[in-house]
Amino acid sequence: MSEPTSGIPTHAVRDYLTGLQGRIVDALEQAGGESFRTDAWDRPEGGGGVSRLIEGGALLERGGVLFSHVKGTRLPPSASAHRPELAGRGWEAMGVSMVLHPRNPHIPTTHMNVRMFMAAARPGHDEADVFWFGGGLDLTPYYPHADDARHFHVACRDALAPHGPDYYPRYKRWCDEYFFLKHRNETRGVGGVFFDDLNEPGFEASFALMRSVGDAFLPAYMPIVERRRALPYGERERDFQAYRRGRYVEFNLVFDRGTLFGLQSGGRTESILLSMPPVAHWRYDWQPEPGSPEAELAPFLQPRDWA
Repeated sequence: MSEPTSGIPTHAVRDYLTGLQGRIVDALEQAGGESFRTDAWDRPEGGGGVSRLIEGGALLERGGVLFSHVKGTRLPPSASAHRPELAGRGWEAMGVSMVLHPRNPHIPTTHMNVRMFMAAARPGHDEADVFWFGGGLDLTPYYPHADDARHFHVACRDALAPHGPDYYPRYKRWCDEYFFLKHRNETRGVGGVFFDDLNEPGFEASFALMRSVGDAFLPAYMPIVERRRALPYGERERDFQAYRRGRYVEFNLVFDRGTLFGLQSGGRTESILLSMPPVAHWRYDWQPEPGSPEAELAPFLQPRDWA
């Protein structure tokens, strides 16, 4: 059962999230030597946020690290379908969501999200306020580098280990299943961890686990950036990167719950669609040349025990 939100220190969650956004942007600016743009916004229906973004950078072709804290009076369809018992309630959601699309095809695209959701009890109804946490981080390479996948998963495993031995294998499997393109019968990347609807064993423990996931991002990803950023590439590699980015677009627009929730709840379209790559290609029935580096990607992406 979910706990009432009465007395829950939501200010502590907000402070953590805004601090996490700042730490990630600082690290990316230091690595890339270029500044992110800051775009603060308000939502007419309630709440607002701060989008930190870069486009056309030498390291990041597009990157967005977004904080939002939004409110509404009725759950949008994507959320009420997931939790139909909460239909008709007022709600509040806050989180940091991030997608990085590097320029060098040897540096993987990455996504991270940590969030908290609350649905308020309706006056006169025999019900309690409800909260839950969710989030995760995952890696989408264009060229296979097994040591990158191992490093990323070890960082995820170690971040969750203090909370119990079953969290990493469960959330790793959840990530593999969630980031799967059913119409392509293929995974989007090499996974990571993903979780949702976390409210047990209580607020403090759930909040601590969410913080562990958020704090894991920089040590999981930045060493990969430094390891791959100097690798040479040409038109062939960029062309394949654009082709594989098409899969990223397909997943976000067809399956991603966060994208659907944001658009259906009247969220800020510019921020929601900042997750899309700046350039993506689609080709009819394209197949990589047998034995080529591009042909190695599909078997590399199959779920396995990377850690």
